[in-house]
Amino acid sequence: MGSAARAAGGGGSVLKCSSFRPSVHMGNNSSSTVDDLQTVEIHHWYKKFMTECPSGQLTEHEFKQFFGLRGLDPEANEYIEQMFRTFDMNKDGYIDFMEYVAALSLVLRGKMEQKLRWYFKLYDVDGNGCIDRHELLNIIKAIRAINGGDHETSAEEFTNRVFNKIDVNGDGELSLDEFVEGARKDEEFMEVMMKSLDLSHIVAMINKRRHSV
Repeated sequence: MGSAARAAGGGGSVLKCSSFRPSVHMGNNSSSTVDDLQTVEIHHWYKKFMTECPSGQLTEHEFKQFFGLRGLDPEANEYIEQMFRTFDMNKDGYIDFMEYVAALSLVLRGKMEQKLRWYFKLYDVDGNGCIDRHELLNIIKAIRAINGGDHETSAEEFTNRVFNKIDVNGDGELSLDEFVEGARKDEEFMEVMMKSLDLSHIVAMINKRRHSV
């Protein structure tokens, strides 16, 4: 991910954000760091961010509001909270503007290798440097809960297939190298991961499900 960010200030009340929803999608892979974003582009995002969040910091609750992520079921909610914690690089409980730009830079311009490393960090919920079968299963369940629809295999069957395929040394855990190499070779798993970081896709799926109720 881009340069590690530090909180842009401390304390004070965090003002409410309105429902601005940036168009975030998996796109151009030409670059990956905050520095790669054009000055004009950064200014554009800064104006939007500060207009919607005058405090300059997003809480977890406001992060969900920011992307219109409300009314989630428990599994999907837990996944979005883990995404927030991953974006919150200095672990102060807020996403400041530099952390926000770093996340945008990764999503919009990051190379596949860097995105896979971010996926690994997102899926490694306990932060021990490995992904076990239970962690992967929980992520798959959360993504399916958000996406909805029917699936040919259960979340457990899909997780077991992927895990057995890419756990090369058979130790019951996926190292970063196993995860990156395995994902490159498994198109279906790669597609699931793409959708797991594509916030515009997540928002669209949630809104679609709401309108169909």
